[in-house]
Amino acid sequence: MHILLIEDDLDLGQALLSALQLEAFSVQWLRRAADAPPQLDDPACSAVLLDLGLPDGSGLALLQRWRAAQSRTPILVITARGALDERLTGLDAGADDYLVKPFEIPELLARLRAVLRRSAAQAGETWQFGALALLPRRSQAQLEGRTLDLTPREYQLLLALAEGGGEVVDKATLAQRLEPLGEAVDTAALQVHLSNLRRKIGAERIGTLRGVGYWLESL
Repeated sequence: MHILLIEDDLDLGQALLSALQLEAFSVQWLRRAADAPPQLDDPACSAVLLDLGLPDGSGLALLQRWRAAQSRTPILVITARGALDERLTGLDAGADDYLVKPFEIPELLARLRAVLRRSAAQAGETWQFGALALLPRRSQAQLEGRTLDLTPREYQLLLALAEGGGEVVDKATLAQRLEPLGEAVDTAALQVHLSNLRRKIGAERIGTLRGVGYWLESL
C-alpha cells in the first residue's frame, strides 16, 4: 500500500517514514502544503497522514478541499492541536481519524491499519473474501488456508482489488498501484499480471467490467 505523508517536522517525518517502510508501505513524504496535490486523485494512494500545522498553509484547508472534491481516500490527521473543538472540526471536515501529538508510533500504525480496514469494508486484521484471505501485515494471501505463492506485483494487484471492497477498480488505478512512485505499468503488463493472478486464485474470483476495470468476488 502507498501512503502520502504530509509532515513538516524533520525528526518525526523521518521516524514515520522508516516505520511505514518497515511495515511494507511505500511512502511519499511532503513537508509543505504547496507541495500537496490540489486534488486527492492519485490512484496509487491508499491513505494520507496529514499534519494540520504546516509552515506555508493549513492542513485543515487541504482536508476540506479534498473532501469538497468528493475524494474518499482515508485521511488520518496527526497534529499538536488537541483541544476538543479542534478535534471535532477535523473529524467533521472529513478526517477518518485524529491523533494528537505526541503519540507512540505503534498506535499510529494501528490506527492507520484500522482506517484502511474500514475503507476496504473489512472487520479484522485478516481480510476475508470467501475462501480467499489477505493478511496485509504479512504481505500474504491464502486460499482455503493455503498460502499462495504470489509475486510482489501479483500481491499488490490483489491488494488493490481487495481495497475496492467489491466495487470496480479501474485499470488506471491498478496500473498505478503496481508502481506507486513511478510511471504506471502499461496495459500489456497489467494484463499479464492479472492473468497470472487469476490462474493462482481462480479466474472466477476476479470480475471484469469490459473496458473499465475489475473487482474481487467473495466466493
